[in-house]
Amino acid sequence: MKFLAFSIVFTMLLGFVFAETQPTFRWAVVHDPSVIKVNDVYYVFGTHLQVAKSKDLMHWDQISTSAHNRNPIIPNINEELKEALSWARTRNDIWAPQVIQLSDGRYYMYYCASTFGSPRSAIGIAVSDNVEGPYKHYAVIVKSGQVYSVDGPSEDGTPYDSRKHPNALDPAVFYDKEGNLWMVYGSWFGGIYILKLDPQTGLPLPGQGYGKRLAGGNHSSMEGPFVLYSPETDYYYLFLSFGGLDYRGGYNIRVARSKNPDGPYYDPEGKSMENCMGNKTVIANYGAKLVGNFTLSETATIDFKAFGYVSPGHNSAYYDPETGKYFIFFHTRFPGRGETYQLRVHQIFLNEDGWFVMSPFPYAGETSDLPVEEIEGEYQFINHGKEITSDIKQPVRIRLNQDGTITGAVEGKWKKKGYYITLEINEGGITSVYKGVVLKQWHYSEKRWVTVFTALSNHGVSVWGIRTE
Repeated sequence: MKFLAFSIVFTMLLGFVFAETQPTFRWAVVHDPSVIKVNDVYYVFGTHLQVAKSKDLMHWDQISTSAHNRNPIIPNINEELKEALSWARTRNDIWAPQVIQLSDGRYYMYYCASTFGSPRSAIGIAVSDNVEGPYKHYAVIVKSGQVYSVDGPSEDGTPYDSRKHPNALDPAVFYDKEGNLWMVYGSWFGGIYILKLDPQTGLPLPGQGYGKRLAGGNHSSMEGPFVLYSPETDYYYLFLSFGGLDYRGGYNIRVARSKNPDGPYYDPEGKSMENCMGNKTVIANYGAKLVGNFTLSETATIDFKAFGYVSPGHNSAYYDPETGKYFIFFHTRFPGRGETYQLRVHQIFLNEDGWFVMSPFPYAGETSDLPVEEIEGEYQFINHGKEITSDIKQPVRIRLNQDGTITGAVEGKWKKKGYYITLEINEGGITSVYKGVVLKQWHYSEKRWVTVFTALSNHGVSVWGIRTE
């Protein structure tokens, strides 16, 4: 009886807290955001030196919006980064920088210079004593797109071949659990590569050429690699963005995992990402797709007030050892708004099989403990599928019933264990099992707390449910 009374009181208090809490948001404009936390402040660095900071992941202050000679992050950028810019034959096209603090206490910005769509690119490093700059030129460490008769051989000593050699773009640097330093990089062209770095200098160790290929090649549409280690599962998770980044490109976020920082990385079906190469139809079969185009509007016409994303991608991720929470940072476009984009931050969770699932709504300080009676009910249901497509997924209606059945547009069974949820869904006579979590989130467009679930199948398909009134 005491436990029952406590449960009732807890449920009432939980409902009261959610009812009274009214989160607010202030988003920044950052494309290809990479995150670093310094003391209690999160910073994101993005393409063209778009930079923002926040203490709560909900209210962002814009520090910089574009790359120019008065930019506070890298003043006099054309002169400071002229080695990389001149190689890439561009004036100030700085893409996808990432900042990491090395053992000497200084901040190392790994950036790339490139003209959009060209394999002639360079990855360089700029260094500062302060995370907000100013950053000074340190080194150019990888070049691509060499013309053999003019520039000589590529990094591996052979003529540059864009089908097998990487484009020197999208660097992401990380420490492994042993303290070794690595850099993953690459965009389309010859695929995604990894290089081992000297943890003292931040420079590549000699004799590696372009490094080791992890995925892609032959101009496969993938880019934006990022590796996050989880101490809970002892896996390294390789995040990638498939498709094109514009609003028609079908950008979507995928993940694979490995016990080793340099792979091989495998998807939920056990397929090696080393074999993920080819056209969009082929590579769409690889990786766990966390999120793609979607809207919560159930009408045929675009509802600008309805929550939804178009071409979400080029993410970074962060694990907070103090809270045990994981976060994903990415840019996204929106239904009916063309190329307009903003930064978004969502909480991600490990399911029972040790795969990440992404919460449907932006992070608003939510937790993940719910009594069963708050789960039963009617939901908007989104199946993200595996396609790389410009189509925008729309929700269908389902119901999670008290007897553990699922009825409506899809049918099956559901069960809860702790904050984990398992859904068995009948799909064309075949039962697919989705494993994930259930939690309360702030409904971004309807401005209320709702029950949601997010789950992933062993085929790498994500589904979301948003409970309706």
